[in-house]
Amino acid sequence: MTTYSLMSGGEKLATTDTFSVINPSTMATVGESPKATAENLNTIIKEAKKAFSSWSAVPYAKRQQYLTQIADALETHSQELANIITQEQGKPIGASLGSMFEMGGAVAWTRYTASLELPVKVLQDDANGRIELHRRPIGVVASITPWNWPVMIAIWHIIPAILAGNTVVCKPSPYTPLSTLRMIEIMNSILPKGVVNSISGGDELGAAISDHPDIDKIVFTGSTETGKKVMSSSAKNLKHLTLELGGNDAGIVLGDCNPDEIAPGLFWGAFINNGQTCAAMKRLYVHRSIYNEVCDSLTAFAKSVKMGDGFAEGAELGPIQNKMQFDIVNQLVKTSIQQGGKVLLGGALDSEDSLFFPITLVAVENNENALVQNEQFGPALPIIPFDTVEEAIKLANDSSAGLGGSVWSNDKVSAAEIAGQMECGTVWLNKHGTIQPNAPFGGVKSSGLGVEFGEEGLLANTTIQCIFS
Repeated sequence: MTTYSLMSGGEKLATTDTFSVINPSTMATVGESPKATAENLNTIIKEAKKAFSSWSAVPYAKRQQYLTQIADALETHSQELANIITQEQGKPIGASLGSMFEMGGAVAWTRYTASLELPVKVLQDDANGRIELHRRPIGVVASITPWNWPVMIAIWHIIPAILAGNTVVCKPSPYTPLSTLRMIEIMNSILPKGVVNSISGGDELGAAISDHPDIDKIVFTGSTETGKKVMSSSAKNLKHLTLELGGNDAGIVLGDCNPDEIAPGLFWGAFINNGQTCAAMKRLYVHRSIYNEVCDSLTAFAKSVKMGDGFAEGAELGPIQNKMQFDIVNQLVKTSIQQGGKVLLGGALDSEDSLFFPITLVAVENNENALVQNEQFGPALPIIPFDTVEEAIKLANDSSAGLGGSVWSNDKVSAAEIAGQMECGTVWLNKHGTIQPNAPFGGVKSSGLGVEFGEEGLLANTTIQCIFS
């Protein structure tokens, strides 16, 4: 069994204690992760701070070259890292949206980000003088990542931060630390010492990071409630923040759609990574004229999708990653049924001998239903009828979350008009959950603060300095 290491100042850092990481498919231990102490954290942050002055002085073009080398290394190690992801996270390795897909995304994001520029912007150049706007790195950036996409989300945090000239301390989820630790070890075979460092352990480390005076920015992906705590503790030294928090994405299906044609897109929009994705569709609103047909088509398609161990041939969906999340999904489905929801497929479980939860579709009439109002973050989807477009928009916006949404129609002009009235950071037409490295991504309302990806995401890792001459 492999024991993984922390990286501090370009060297492996030993800890006195470790903790076991469990395969959610088999419940077997797949590796030992270092369990860092507060002293370890201080050491690692100190190394990142020490490296900042030299790294921020590296020419921008040279930092771009380093990122390209990282992309090459990730590509070379894709199979190795994908195997670890499947073991600790549970997603199937061979599925079209599984672990190898995650690695492909990590490589693509790294390559694209390496191509971005940070030019000096001339604000004025006339007889009254010249004003230049320069972008400067912030300092030490802390990356706190979740368990659903352990490598790709770490890449989203780390790569733009170091391109901008910052150094990084990355803390992965204690449920899925191994792939991230190994990835950072690979990065350290390329980067100068101290540019990217890793720390792993319990949630108390996250609190210590957000409170630490030598952390200058935090990039956090996770729940809204934890994000609020990060924001509160970060106020002590006015840390910069990028928070990508919970979503409760709504999809709106208009009456002109062909149910059989849209069923695959609806399914994967909701059930990508077994529904364990912030921007997965969590609520589906369907015009009453085609409601029954959409329910039937979606159910039929869902029955064709194989769930199983991540290394099993043909498996497209795996287990829920951990028992806490399993219990949340199971209880929401139970409550939904008690409140009048009609199970079309799957349903709640009374005996829980594994973390595999059946693909579940629930017909719901009341928008106050628990499965509609709460983010399930698992393989259960409520389907709600509506009668008018105005009603659909009102129901979709009846949420404190505002990450993503979608509109499904053969009339893209009408769909775009509806999209403009949805209270969320991203709206897709006739698809859901597609993200790209060149398109800024972030939420409104309680779904976050700031954006990632593209030029805007890169700029979020900088401060502004204006030079008057």
